[in-house]
Amino acid sequence: MDISSVEKALLAGSCPSEGSTSLPDPVLKLARDVGDARFRDALLSPLARDLLQLRTVNANDPSVSWFQFVERVDDDVDEMGELVRLLVAIALLHAFIQANWTGPDLDVRPIEIIQGEAVGLTDEILHIKATSELAYGGEPAYHLTKHPFLLRLAQLLLESPYHHCKSIPWWRLRATTVHQHVLDETVAPPPSVLASIETQTESISSDPELTGRLHLEAGLLEHTLSQDRAASDYFLRAIKATGLQYELTGALGKRTKFQQNDLSQLVLLAESQLSVASTSETSATEISGPSSLPETLALNDDTLLEQTQFTTSDPNAEKGRLGHLDPSSQPPLHPLDQCILLSLCLNVQNTSPAHGLTAEQMTPYVARVISHPRNWSVHTMALLLRSRLESSRTRTVERATLQLQALIDQMPTADSSVPERLRYFHDIPLPSKWELERELALQFLKLGVVKSALEIFERLEMWEEVVKCWGSLDKPEKAKAIVRDLLEGKKDEAENVIIHGKDLSKDRRVYLDAAREAKLWCLLGDLEPENAVEHYNRAWDVSKQTSGRAMRSLGGYYFARVEYDKAIDCLKRAVTINPLLSRSWFILGCACVRVERWEDAKDAFSRCVAIDDEDGESWNNLASVYLRMGTPKPRVTGTRQDQATEGTGTDEMALTYDGESSKSIPFANKMLAFRALKQGLKYSYNNWRMWSNYMIVAMDVGELSEACRALGRIVEETSDKVGDKAVDEDVLERLVDAVTRAPASLGDNENGDASTHNPNEGHGLLRNVTILLEKTILPRVSSPRIFRAYARLLTWQSRWEDALKASLDAYRVGTAGTMRRGETDPAKWREAVVEVEEIVDVLRNFGPRVSGNWRLQAHSIVRTFAGRTKESFEDEPEWPRLEELREELKNE
Repeated sequence: MDISSVEKALLAGSCPSEGSTSLPDPVLKLARDVGDARFRDALLSPLARDLLQLRTVNANDPSVSWFQFVERVDDDVDEMGELVRLLVAIALLHAFIQANWTGPDLDVRPIEIIQGEAVGLTDEILHIKATSELAYGGEPAYHLTKHPFLLRLAQLLLESPYHHCKSIPWWRLRATTVHQHVLDETVAPPPSVLASIETQTESISSDPELTGRLHLEAGLLEHTLSQDRAASDYFLRAIKATGLQYELTGALGKRTKFQQNDLSQLVLLAESQLSVASTSETSATEISGPSSLPETLALNDDTLLEQTQFTTSDPNAEKGRLGHLDPSSQPPLHPLDQCILLSLCLNVQNTSPAHGLTAEQMTPYVARVISHPRNWSVHTMALLLRSRLESSRTRTVERATLQLQALIDQMPTADSSVPERLRYFHDIPLPSKWELERELALQFLKLGVVKSALEIFERLEMWEEVVKCWGSLDKPEKAKAIVRDLLEGKKDEAENVIIHGKDLSKDRRVYLDAAREAKLWCLLGDLEPENAVEHYNRAWDVSKQTSGRAMRSLGGYYFARVEYDKAIDCLKRAVTINPLLSRSWFILGCACVRVERWEDAKDAFSRCVAIDDEDGESWNNLASVYLRMGTPKPRVTGTRQDQATEGTGTDEMALTYDGESSKSIPFANKMLAFRALKQGLKYSYNNWRMWSNYMIVAMDVGELSEACRALGRIVEETSDKVGDKAVDEDVLERLVDAVTRAPASLGDNENGDASTHNPNEGHGLLRNVTILLEKTILPRVSSPRIFRAYARLLTWQSRWEDALKASLDAYRVGTAGTMRRGETDPAKWREAVVEVEEIVDVLRNFGPRVSGNWRLQAHSIVRTFAGRTKESFEDEPEWPRLEELREELKNE
């Protein structure tokens, strides 16, 4: 077996073969120890001891300076030397994962691995040093991580130069993903981490399983970084690589015990192309029975079935490409394909169809994986996803909570082998032990069991959540006391006071690394608004200007107090440290808008939509900025503004420029705004303000068909609240003008078929405007201008009877038609007289084309109006006009 084969075996989570003659025996034994997860043997082996030799150690120096391999590595071009270095790095990484993710407890300590006691090192020194060095981008590493020095040492080995081991970029990707889960907030890794893995695809293109793993793991890192679009692309590439076939469809079945008739139920049909029978997970030595898998708790509900019972497929029903599969008895899936299906359910927090799979759509994916347990970690992840889905349903919330507790309890047990637990670890988003416990505490909070949640958060020393719990219990002073005690180094005593009510003492002090201390100062700033600026600045100084949290908090503080220039300075520092937090970019953009720094605002909102292209609000604001760039003193209107604090704050801008200012906007900017709004509306379909902005811009760039659609959406969303004000009558009249400017007869059109096929004018726009009026506007609202616009459209089509009816409707809802006896406003009466004269003219023009009694109808209108208003307005100068009009109608 050559080096490449060893690397491929380790990437696949299997053990290298003993039949290799190309590797020296010590190296082969080390490789097999790593593959079999015998980490104590691997890390205490002579090869590992020789590699990890220490030189003179100063605990204040960076840990990279402690090891001799750093000096030797540049001269180490031997293939076996590189392979040993890689094997030890893998052993360290997987030992760290075993200690913090999969369990059971690790049987080796970092101090043993590096023989640190001989140079005065202790477990505590290693822990503090590693926790401090694992802080990245201003974000602290979780301080109660077990054996963090294992991860740090693995990083040092993987970061050293390699010339022969081709899988190094892949292992760096895996170490980076693990590191992200240790940090409080995700921070963008170096671009080379993801860019370099593309070099791996060619060397493994003949192996569909490894190719699928590579794309899946890259997608999981992108998801961790909240790059869901990029993650989805990688997941699709993984599906293509493994050949997984799946289809979400419907099948007849029952979900409740008392259901009499079969109803259509969602089901996921899936079939693997990878060889399932050959996977080592099926071997009797690895999965000997149910006891080796996580416990699957029964629902025990008096109504719901444990799982959907599907009936035999209808032979006459239309079948898709997987129609040959029986929904109630599908074949087992390859574990890697199970991982892919679970990855498609990552965004469990999204409840809107616009943001991914809904809970109802996700359930069949999880059920398909749970139905055939193939691997301990994969099954654990499937049960966890089911718990998340069930946690929001009344009938299943109890099982969801108990199942989560059972998953936490199983971690320290040895009911399954370590190699099995690690085999697919990198291919699923399995949370760490502390993340699982935090999730359980949050579930307790949702159920209102605050005390139980508080106990978990205190044990995990997640002080931000502890503070929130005390706040929900209306005891903010407790929260302040905890944070101050932590900053004074009395954490242990503070815990005792919380639990036992003892007095504090200053005997024992606990070390705080800079990043963690900075976070505590930020917490104190949140709790004491009167001293917030002082505390946030203290956090910034303590962290040596690396705490993004401090600048985010301070920027939000200044923004809420309308000190926009100061907010911009702070937020720019925050996004420089951690450019992945879209909310910081958003508040920065809003602050720049307030002080009319349009270029900076454009850059900020552009970054927002680059991070999350489904952020409709940012698309809207980006469009607004485009329309204000280069215009003289534009007017900015915030239609919705909330108080901005750390991580919150909104400011959605409305377009209120008039026609003159609009002329000064470059057409290119208008088109950019149009495209931005069009993209944003895909994800904010019900936001009538965005539709209003879109309508205005669409009119300005000549996209009248889109303006017509936008006006319809505005009416649908707002007509029940604001009535006829929902219709922008100026826009409606311009739409009708665009239709009626063209010749009514196609044969008279000098431009040939242009107005027929152009959706923004003439006959091409006619259908949309007609539907807008007849199906959307008139069934909901009415006004004289709307009816008149409709009448003009009908007149252009020579629909005389309908045009006359619309004109009469306009009169009835207008000033003249609604004027009652006793009206005393002369101006209003004069306006009504004009309306009477206009409707009589309409009857004279259209009446002969429709019916012969139009004179009688016109005479009746004039007589009725005169009778209602004679008492109040008989002496007005316009009154003789009415008398004259009535006489004319008598004599015609």
